[in-house]
Amino acid sequence: MNGFHSKIEKSIFILLVLTIFVTSIGAIIQIFPLFKKEVEAQETQKLRPYTPLELQGFFIYKREGCYGCHSQQIRRLSDEVERYGHYSLAAESMYDFPFTWGSKRTGPDLARVGEKYSDDWHTEHLFNPRSLVPESIMPSYPFLLTKKLNTSNLKEKMSTLKLIGVPYSDKDIDASEVDIQVQLGINQDAEALADFQKRYSDKVSIRKFNRKTDEITEMDALVAYLQGLGNKIEITSNK
Repeated sequence: MNGFHSKIEKSIFILLVLTIFVTSIGAIIQIFPLFKKEVEAQETQKLRPYTPLELQGFFIYKREGCYGCHSQQIRRLSDEVERYGHYSLAAESMYDFPFTWGSKRTGPDLARVGEKYSDDWHTEHLFNPRSLVPESIMPSYPFLLTKKLNTSNLKEKMSTLKLIGVPYSDKDIDASEVDIQVQLGINQDAEALADFQKRYSDKVSIRKFNRKTDEITEMDALVAYLQGLGNKIEITSNK
């Protein structure tokens, strides 16, 4: 046995062949179940893209590095599902460019955080985390409360996302700033509201998210994004 082992160590060719053989077995074990029909236990409705307000919140979330401490990928482990909710589906992140799965859980997973807490809770938590969670090591973001939301390049962002597959229409892009006002309840025109809900969903939250000010702030956008997580599609099980 020692002689055979020595031959493997001394021969790059044999070592390479055996490495390919072993890794191929591992790959087959991982891939083969995907071809079995019974593993397709989840059906999802068509995923809607982010509203313009949620999209702005998504980019603020990335800008502030929130994904460095929070993941958005619940695995199919029983303890994770019990704590965070239904495990994540690949379809849910198909319009996230770049994706926000994260790789660390200094803070809890956020994949199902949408509507779990009130807007006021999120606002206060982002303003001063330790006022609600005394042991928290999360940094404070007080500037979000009053910093006006910059929409100067919003149409360019949406146009770029459209080029890489996000199903924004020209109308979505042209109406983006109006849609922000509609979602925040600032624009209460019935026709504009009906048009917004037709293009996105009648289940999108329509309200002022940052109630500390009448201005449209970055806090509005970030809380709108967080409240939409896990709520853009309905998940049903065949099991």
